[in-house]
Amino acid sequence: FRHRRYTSRNLLWLLAFLGSLALLIHAYAKCVGFYFQYPHSTQLEEETARNKTFPAVTLCNLNPARFSQLSGHDLYWAGEMLGLLDGAGQPLVPESPEKSRLEALLGTLAMSEEEKSRPFDLEEFYGRAGHQLDLGEMLVHCMFGDEDPHLVYTRYGKCYTFNGDRRNPRVTRQGGMGNGLEIMLDIQQEEYLPIWRETNETSFEAGIRVQIHSQDEPPYIHQLGFGVSPGFQTFVSCQEQRVRQDAPQPLGRCPWAPSPARPCSDAPLALPGAPGEGAGGGCSHADGCMPPDTAVEDSQERCSCPTPCNLTRYGKEISMVRIPNKGSARYLARKYNKNETYIRENFLVLDIFFEALNYEAIEQKKAYDIAGLLGDIGGQMGLFIGASILTILEILDYVYESPCETLGRHVEGTYNAGILPNHHHRHHYPHQGVFEDFAC
Repeated sequence: FRHRRYTSRNLLWLLAFLGSLALLIHAYAKCVGFYFQYPHSTQLEEETARNKTFPAVTLCNLNPARFSQLSGHDLYWAGEMLGLLDGAGQPLVPESPEKSRLEALLGTLAMSEEEKSRPFDLEEFYGRAGHQLDLGEMLVHCMFGDEDPHLVYTRYGKCYTFNGDRRNPRVTRQGGMGNGLEIMLDIQQEEYLPIWRETNETSFEAGIRVQIHSQDEPPYIHQLGFGVSPGFQTFVSCQEQRVRQDAPQPLGRCPWAPSPARPCSDAPLALPGAPGEGAGGGCSHADGCMPPDTAVEDSQERCSCPTPCNLTRYGKEISMVRIPNKGSARYLARKYNKNETYIRENFLVLDIFFEALNYEAIEQKKAYDIAGLLGDIGGQMGLFIGASILTILEILDYVYESPCETLGRHVEGTYNAGILPNHHHRHHYPHQGVFEDFAC
């Protein structure tokens, strides 16, 4: 009966141990799975500064090239790209003054084979035909010091960046309207290219596109810019946000680097696929000019783009009022030698400023690191099987020492049985009795 009771208890203990071990393994799996989800916590603080670096401001006219600046050479090479000519090199528009001018330019070009063979430089084209940010051209009035804007080229052609010098950026010591960039522009709608068919770059809007960004970042105005319409004064109140990433992979991988981007090479801009040897860099067919590393439109392979470790971005609150009012329209028309309708359809004012001299510090940290994982593992181990690291070490030590002790006892017992013939010899010692009585 005692033997059966003892076996039942062992069975119950075995079942309890196996059940606890199964729960422990399940808890371990959840802990490890949660760790590899890379959870993070976000801490938001608002801090005040005595002065702040004013951001870079990039602006582009939505019209890439002025119609009056097009030449026959431009039409020959870029007319189809601009949506002005068809594949045969003929104007797409029916009878109109624009068609007559294009035909005159093409006729002039047809009489000059030397003009056709001259290489076409896309950078030179946008630099010459793009809108010029000069007084008397697109720029009407500017309140931002004496610094000239930097010239950049984007998908909108020729663009301009104010305060883009990272070595000597403008510092502002006061927030509020009038303490930033205030600029009046003339978008020159009479110079906009006529739209006769849609292309990938066709824009039906009139105005400018603006991006506010850090001096450490290039402008991505096509994706991140906002539009400003003529006939309005647009107020942009900025709030600086400094984001610091200290989260684990894949949220953040932050090796030290001097700059996030490095120039690969200085290659001249050219139009691939056009006839001739000069413009396409020796390419005679359009399908042979696309480098393999740029053909990713329909490919499953994508370039690696890790999350930046330190990022400065600018939140924006945009409001606008209509300009000019009835009282100022006549004055502006006389001042700039324009009519009132032209002022309403082409003039705009952009005012960008800091809301206040403070900024939001946003920091992302690991919410579950290796120390937390080990702590949960130890807690689950103590809860389900009552063990710790020391307990595990003791068990391993016992498992290692037990075979050694058993082997040592076995060897010792064999040795004694050989040298002590208990059944053949009797040795008598005084006061101790027979040695046989003590032998096993």
